[in-house]
Amino acid sequence: MSSAVALIAFVDNRSQYSALRTTPSEAMAANETTRILSVPTKLLPAPVSTQSQSRCSATRAIGLLAAVGALGLLVNRVCWHDVPVTHLHTFDHGGTEAPTNICPQVPELIPQRKFDIWESLGATYDTDIFKAKAVHWLAGAVQVPTESYDSLGPVGTDPRWNKFYAFHAYLQKAFPLVHAELKLTKVNTHGLIFVWNGSNEGLKPLLLAAHQDVVPVEPTTVDKWTHPPFSGHFDGTYVWGRGSCDDKSGLIGIMSAIETLLATGYEPTRTVVLAFGFDEESGGTYGAQTLAIELEAMFGQNGYAMIVDEGGGYGEQYGRILAMPGIAEKGSVNVRIEVSTPGGHSSLPPPHTSIGILAELLVKIEANPFKVHLARDSPPYRTIQCLAAHAPNMPDNLRRDIMASAHSDKALRAAEDALFTNPAFKNLVGTTQAIDIIQGGVKVNALPEQAWAVVNHRISTESSVAETEAHDTDVLKSLASRFSLAYTAFGTDVDSSNHGDAILAYGNLTLSEAFESGLEPAPTTPFEGDDATPYRILSGSIKSAFNRHRNIGGDNDMIVVSPGIMSGNTDTKFYWNLTPHIFRYGHIRTIGSLPPNIHTVDEAMSIDNFLEIIRFFTTLIMNVDESALP
Repeated sequence: MSSAVALIAFVDNRSQYSALRTTPSEAMAANETTRILSVPTKLLPAPVSTQSQSRCSATRAIGLLAAVGALGLLVNRVCWHDVPVTHLHTFDHGGTEAPTNICPQVPELIPQRKFDIWESLGATYDTDIFKAKAVHWLAGAVQVPTESYDSLGPVGTDPRWNKFYAFHAYLQKAFPLVHAELKLTKVNTHGLIFVWNGSNEGLKPLLLAAHQDVVPVEPTTVDKWTHPPFSGHFDGTYVWGRGSCDDKSGLIGIMSAIETLLATGYEPTRTVVLAFGFDEESGGTYGAQTLAIELEAMFGQNGYAMIVDEGGGYGEQYGRILAMPGIAEKGSVNVRIEVSTPGGHSSLPPPHTSIGILAELLVKIEANPFKVHLARDSPPYRTIQCLAAHAPNMPDNLRRDIMASAHSDKALRAAEDALFTNPAFKNLVGTTQAIDIIQGGVKVNALPEQAWAVVNHRISTESSVAETEAHDTDVLKSLASRFSLAYTAFGTDVDSSNHGDAILAYGNLTLSEAFESGLEPAPTTPFEGDDATPYRILSGSIKSAFNRHRNIGGDNDMIVVSPGIMSGNTDTKFYWNLTPHIFRYGHIRTIGSLPPNIHTVDEAMSIDNFLEIIRFFTTLIMNVDESALP
């Protein structure tokens, strides 16, 4: 899912000044949480030191994050070389009226009732002592290999799962307060649920999710790493190793924030639940799927206020810093295309063997991609609207088309034509197809009796599994008729003859779901209107953590928050019953100009970014705790 993108480095505006936090004169609308209000007048601690530079691009191989393409429209989750930030408050909207009602922004959200704790922790996070502790926490986690494999058998039968015992022992040693104060439940041996009970049992809990496992390191690449893949080496700027970004930065970031909050004596009003799967990289069948059952048993269906799992980050797009929490995920289905024909000796071949027929079928599939259109109100459309409203460097013609597209089909098609010149963005919008597996034949002098391939589809949020399967079925009808194949698609016999007469079948063509049932696109998390309070709390927390890390006091325009989309799937695919408010966001700095290092050589995490991740989870926990959410 990785997409190349040329992004222009932006100039640092983190000037060394102290900012007074003043109380805004206006509260948010009545339907918003009473927590998104004013901030007290307090002098911030001295500015943090200059940010370190990050090394790794955390693009998920399975497309965890929204693709960013050559137009720089969407944010890829990457750990990036920290580049300076430019701040442009006002700009010419290319002849359009200032779009005050498009992609509205909330102010930074700072904890009120326990502001002193938040402020004190902010100063703590700036210190070299805490930085050393953060290095120790993340590096120690990386040093415990927790690779998961597609071929793993059930827990208890496959000894490769046993490595997670060592990781659990590490967590217990590294985070003694978490283990002393939170109730731990283990699910399917290695799944972890921590419950931090709040004083008000009537409030729905906040659920923070992450995964313990990492993708395997290819043995032939070990000598290509700058530092060994499980060394957790810290070079003064980066913590190196597999999982340093994906996803131990998230898991250890959550644990670090709670351990530090506990050390201050902080006691939540709202219960906080942590759910850590252990096979996300191989589908989550043994981990998150079993955790979901226990989580629902604990607090019920729709029993959680909101969920935040791994996902998008923030980075510069068209001259504006953009954060993109994933509010939706594409669906997926793997379609197996199998051809069966009579065997025999290869010295007496038919005009087409099963492999030859399969080859033509696959060419037909690739020659007939899914039609793609940009739909109003889809997450990708909302993202480009947000950029048009807030990004100063977007080309004027494109901005005008996007702004007019809300009411003009002609403008929508013009914007679509321009945006779809970027294949990555087009793939993000539409249903995709990729032929990933093929097999056929067993011996050079034997006609293959069977040949098959698997096509992986990532399903548009505007489509469905049924529509995707119907498309594949229809595309191959003519070839099934041409080769006189009896055609069965997803358990249904298909009449593929052109003339309706019965024909003597030469062989069989079968379409089926490979490996597991298809996954529908995820429900879209509310991000506007009366039901979007969790989104606004998350947005305000993102801004607050971003600003405080740079000592930008009371600045609500430095970073813009936009709804985003995941092109792949996270563990949250099992959590749909728990809450409609699911966000995929990890607060990782993003840019698309570096080669991807997630799932490959030289994965590494900037320690400065990791400190900001801890700050983000601290702020989010405290803001949700003080919110008016049910």
